Amino acid sequence: MSEKKCHKTSVGGQALIEGVMMQGPKGMATAVRKPDGEILTEYHEVKRIKDKVKFLGWPIIRGTVNFIESMIMGYKTLMYSAEVSGMDEFDENDMNKFEKWLSNKFGDKLISFVTTIGSILGVVLAFVLFMFLPVFIFNTVNKWCGGAITDYQGLIEGSIKMLIFITYIALVSRMEDIRRTFMYHGAEHKTIACYEAGMDLTVENVKKCTRFHPRCGTSFIFVMLIFSIIVYSIVSKIFPSVAEISVLWTLLKLLFLPLIMGLGYEFIKYAGKHDNVFVKIVSAPGLWMQRLTTKEPTDDIIEVGIESLKAVITDNPEDDEIK
Repeated sequence: MSEKKCHKTSVGGQALIEGVMMQGPKGMATAVRKPDGEILTEYHEVKRIKDKVKFLGWPIIRGTVNFIESMIMGYKTLMYSAEVSGMDEFDENDMNKFEKWLSNKFGDKLISFVTTIGSILGVVLAFVLFMFLPVFIFNTVNKWCGGAITDYQGLIEGSIKMLIFITYIALVSRMEDIRRTFMYHGAEHKTIACYEAGMDLTVENVKKCTRFHPRCGTSFIFVMLIFSIIVYSIVSKIFPSVAEISVLWTLLKLLFLPLIMGLGYEFIKYAGKHDNVFVKIVSAPGLWMQRLTTKEPTDDIIEVGIESLKAVITDNPEDDEIK
């Protein structure tokens, strides 16, 4: 066996329904466990908008662009995995009248319809919970205190967001289906860690590796929350009168959201290449949260993670390194 060296890679992925999606430097692959036990692996070339419009690949700007593209790709691969894994198949005997009506109305597109509605409601809920509610709570409490906590608006609102996020993840992680998805998330991380450690991609080697990774989406969210505290604290000092009005302050925060996404993306990219004290401190909350969003995978789940990663890595490991 030839000796391999440790290296940081740009490879990242996402847990799917009974599967894993991996993105490499040149394309994307999905590996999904079918109902008959076979792993279906497919590779796709990915055309990114920054390759066509160069300025969208500039630092800071590319953070928002990458987030939007990742959301679109994540949705498509999630729908694909639902179809391959057999999740979109329903037993009419287990349906109530409303579910049967939906099935007759939408047929094979039922899952897509339900998921689309769920995604829309999810975006609305996220806006209410993470943008409007913290502002409303702060302004309400601040009035009770006679404006005594005005100077700490960014810190308090950011802390409320973190509390909401942690509570939400802690609750959904108790659901059986979500827990299994988190096991696939763990397999994704452990497989990448195995590859970056220079070990052969075998189930036994992957099992030895950590399921916590600094470039995880969970870490990205926490980094954004940390940067939002800093940015919004500065903005609240610049526009103190606007910060007192919940609706206007929420809209102003939306305008600065792309900047925060950009800063978060640049840090995650930096964290993927460095392991210094600064990175460890800022990454710590996100890595801690991965104890909830990832679970130790079983051997069959690890096999899926391995197949998805093998499909995107190149013959030359240097091609996969973070640029």
